Amino acid sequence: MRVALAILAALIVIPLLIGGIGGMESTSGGEVAVVRDGGPLDDNKVRQVIDPGSGITWTGMWSSTHLYPAQQRFYTITADTKRATNLGVDVVTVPSSDGVNLGIEGTLYFTLNLDHGALKKFDDKYGTRTFRTQDNGSLYPWDGDEGWSAFFGQAVRPVIDNALRGQIGAMRCAELVPSCSLLESSALKPQDSNASIAKVQNAVNASLARDLPVTLGGNFLTGLRFTLAKVTLPADVQKAVDRSLAASAAVSEAQAKVAQAKAEAEANRARQDGYDKCPSCAEIEKLRSLPQGITVYAPGNPQSVVVPSR
Repeated sequence: MRVALAILAALIVIPLLIGGIGGMESTSGGEVAVVRDGGPLDDNKVRQVIDPGSGITWTGMWSSTHLYPAQQRFYTITADTKRATNLGVDVVTVPSSDGVNLGIEGTLYFTLNLDHGALKKFDDKYGTRTFRTQDNGSLYPWDGDEGWSAFFGQAVRPVIDNALRGQIGAMRCAELVPSCSLLESSALKPQDSNASIAKVQNAVNASLARDLPVTLGGNFLTGLRFTLAKVTLPADVQKAVDRSLAASAAVSEAQAKVAQAKAEAEANRARQDGYDKCPSCAEIEKLRSLPQGITVYAPGNPQSVVVPSR
């Protein structure tokens, strides 16, 4: 009987002890926690939010804690595999208004909205479902950096791509890549693309601020700022541009040589005209052009003697 009571007590006390120990939580300065009830007699609703950098906090027995990033984060789209948020080459390809497929690289900076109401709503909508990872696994947004990237790639990335298509698609290639003007029949002069890039960035930021809350179902991301880092041409178009630049350089070089030859001919004509008017000047020029050390000069005399100075 005593053994049975001891076993029964252990079955009751041990889970309570485990639940009590597990009911204590704290957060670092770079994370915020959303706590959901999870006890056998509890529902699964959000219990509380623990702000960044908190001390030990009681979260209830068997509750689950979802940790999210509290600091500014960034999502990078680039062909540089070492910098891309997604593994491998990651470039958004968008056609310009004149039909050139442009490769867009850039970075979106953002911060998770730390308002408690927004966090609870975010966890209800996205913290209770998984998202596909690049290796075809499934993770929750609070499953570390990989889980957060999986959520961002599926829920936010399409909105970024759509904003870029809308803005890039309204501009000509030459407005973003000045060398594109070399391929146009109108032979437009290359222009400064900085103003166009700034225009695209501002328009994309305005589009994201407007569309993301609607798409996600809440104002979950704040401080949105997209920076357009690079616009690239397709390989075949870039080769055509390179050939055009090389041809232009060859033409410029040839024109420079022609101009130099004309200048030299004009100088020679002017010099000869001066000699015709002043024969003695020509002789003086000849003397000046003699090597150093010559002391005797007899032009026209085959028996002339040249004595080097000592």
